[in-house]
Amino acid sequence: MTKEIPKERGIDHTFSLLTEGYNYVGKRMSGMDTDIFETRLLGKKMIIMTGRDAAELFYDETKFKREGALPLRVQKTLFGVGGIQTMDGQKHKIRKAMFMSLMSDERLGLFRTIVKEEWDRKGHEMERKGEAVLFDESEELILRAICRWTGVPLTDVESWNRAYDIGSLIDAAGGVGKRFRVGEDARPRTEAWLEEVILAVREGRLETDPESAAHVVAFHQESGEYLDAHMAALELLNVIRPAVAVARFVVFAALALHDFPEWKEKLNTQKDLNNFANEVRRFYPFTPFLGAIAKKDFEWHGYEFNEGETVLMDFHGVNRDPRLWEEPEQFNPDRFNDFTDDRFTFIPQGGGDPNHGHRCPGEPVTVIIIEESIRFLVNGLEYNVPQQDLMINMVRMPTLPASRFVMDRIKVKED
Repeated sequence: MTKEIPKERGIDHTFSLLTEGYNYVGKRMSGMDTDIFETRLLGKKMIIMTGRDAAELFYDETKFKREGALPLRVQKTLFGVGGIQTMDGQKHKIRKAMFMSLMSDERLGLFRTIVKEEWDRKGHEMERKGEAVLFDESEELILRAICRWTGVPLTDVESWNRAYDIGSLIDAAGGVGKRFRVGEDARPRTEAWLEEVILAVREGRLETDPESAAHVVAFHQESGEYLDAHMAALELLNVIRPAVAVARFVVFAALALHDFPEWKEKLNTQKDLNNFANEVRRFYPFTPFLGAIAKKDFEWHGYEFNEGETVLMDFHGVNRDPRLWEEPEQFNPDRFNDFTDDRFTFIPQGGGDPNHGHRCPGEPVTVIIIEESIRFLVNGLEYNVPQQDLMINMVRMPTLPASRFVMDRIKVKED
């Protein structure tokens, strides 16, 4: 016997989403006492789901596709038009294999070394300034690190402007008005920069490590041909941009160290750092939801889904689900001591198998950045956190503490 999906009453709820942000989905799930409901956003019918089983369904490629699911405004800012996030089936598998080939243990070890070096550089730079905004510093630091790792040239003169542009792409995804326009303007400028890198690699004007992303993407072939230079640039940016987005997690990690200082004394091993990093990813708001489109008619848990319907998966809610996490509103890295990842319970950057599905291939890069940032903030730097507004605006997507975490009296610790 089929069940009717609960419906949110009203004509369209885009304004509610914009004014409630990360709390929009949870508020309705709680009010309707459901894990699924139907609404209208941007004038379009949407089915929104939450919970572990819903995440498993969402990543079932026999039932859902990504082509056509991403609004053009998001492609024009965050992801780029026509990139891997919009692909399905064999095309997606071939393109995804290119990204996964970059994530070898050797390459990730090199990236960790680079991040450590960049933090050492950044620490002395912030010490000279005396006061710094951690979010801005982190975006620039991460861009430097990821460019070194990918083989993309980046000069001291351009690093801050490039970081600002890429940060604008990320910020525009949930923005309207000026926020959106700034990101939309930054996209072609950033793609043109990386397209020149791709052409320079192909023409031999830029020497690169054969295992670097710039080299791999430049010479990646599909159907016996290289990717169009513009598409190759877009996909190279899909390596760089998600790393720069981790600056938000760096700020949240610093906020956690500030709000829960008792955990500083417990960061003694690599496992402790990993637990802390994962709890930051679980506890703080990052990706609110993502969309897919039903490939066919099917039934799930008694609910009927029809071909062509758009479904949004509630990432934020799953990471805070009390059925999955004991005391989810408490910050507790120890919860990861005995945690077994089934791919659908902990989904800050997507669910399922990253080797084949749509889970973010760069998740190890994210964890390395957070771990090494925590390590440096605890062991490599002395700083004061002056009075400021550290409240997290849950309406803004993506969000940050209002002050972006200001630090002063900064001093690098001597070995």
